[in-house]
Amino acid sequence: MLPLVVIAVAIAALVVLVAWTKMHPFLAFIIVSAGAAVALGIPLAAVPGAIRKGMGDILGSLLVVIVAGAMLGKLVVESGAAQRIADTLVAACGEKRMAWAMALTGFIIGIPLFYGVGFVLLVPIIFAVVERYRLPPLVVALPALAALSVAHGLLPPHPAPTALVATFQADVGLTLCYGLLIAVPSLVIAGPLFARFLAGIPARPLAGLTTAARPESELPGAAVSIITALLPAALLLVTAVGGGLAEPGSTAANVIAFVSEPDVVMLAALAFATWTLGLGRGRPLAEVMNTYSAAIGDVASILLVIGGSGAFKEVLVKSGVNGQIGSLLQGLPLDPLVTAWLVTAVIRACVGSATVAGLTAAGLVEPLIADGGAEPNLMVLAIGAGSLAFSHVNDAGFWLFKEYFNVSLADTAKSWTVMETIVAVVGLAGVLVLSLFVSA
Repeated sequence: MLPLVVIAVAIAALVVLVAWTKMHPFLAFIIVSAGAAVALGIPLAAVPGAIRKGMGDILGSLLVVIVAGAMLGKLVVESGAAQRIADTLVAACGEKRMAWAMALTGFIIGIPLFYGVGFVLLVPIIFAVVERYRLPPLVVALPALAALSVAHGLLPPHPAPTALVATFQADVGLTLCYGLLIAVPSLVIAGPLFARFLAGIPARPLAGLTTAARPESELPGAAVSIITALLPAALLLVTAVGGGLAEPGSTAANVIAFVSEPDVVMLAALAFATWTLGLGRGRPLAEVMNTYSAAIGDVASILLVIGGSGAFKEVLVKSGVNGQIGSLLQGLPLDPLVTAWLVTAVIRACVGSATVAGLTAAGLVEPLIADGGAEPNLMVLAIGAGSLAFSHVNDAGFWLFKEYFNVSLADTAKSWTVMETIVAVVGLAGVLVLSLFVSA
């Protein structure tokens, strides 16, 4: 039992360092990983090597996807494509279906954009719609923000789902296919349906938190904006279907296998966007590259957190304690997918960060995959759903919502916290339904 006690103390220390002392999660992961390695009996001289290996293994499989995704998202925002997508969907749906229009807007924008970028982008659009149609702010806002959360927690190429795919050796195309099936009911229930009960909550943006929209003449066309934003997801879906139809070992199968690699997909989408939203619209190459350089800064912290989580996982593997944890979890009278969801949700409630919660839980429940107890793609989604549960005062997203929409703590809990938890619970339900048809 001693190794399990060490891991429990390590997780508690991670919670204290991240949630209470506000230490950067990367440093917290490194400190906790080193301490746990020594306590678990890994030779002192081998500890730095284990930490380096853990970071290298996970970042090696994710670096291109995350950085290229950040560059694509930055260009979608700066080119005005995101604004064009929002304007087009709102105009098409009309006032009576505004909540549904904003849900679809948030979902399309949320696929290529990281959560923080998408949030800041959507806020001025949300309040412009509220002002134009005189609608209750949260009835318009929650569907769009629920869509961002769904994409952030469940869909590659977002950092946590992509990292979990690599950890469990899942298939990114299948994970995306399954994730989309789960995302739709999660978004509908947590977004437009739940938002109907929030009409009475007052919300008004603080001065200076909204930005002016671009003039119509500066925006790219609707078709090119939507195609460019959704190209990564479309390529992954097409290659996933094509891979299942092609004859194994054939030239077509080899080509599809190459094209379906997440690195290739993201680089191809980025090259397409460089032309459609950059060079093809008269922007100099140097200007486009400046946009991409700025995007790297947006995700540097995320990459560090993911690298730190890899160090912690490697300590679990090298010490052998992950096998003990797997045996313990297998002994629980619960479905492995439910177990993974619960472990992740508890860590999320403790540390606040959905990414940290998902990546920490991955190292703990990985033995359930190795022993054939759960289907890898569904395990990715179960953990992704659990990482969204119980957002409260230790979550940066909680405060982002509260400050941007200028609502009380109690109203933030009634709206934001409940919305996030609905997404998590409905997401788990969707995973369990899929598990009836998908075998491990």
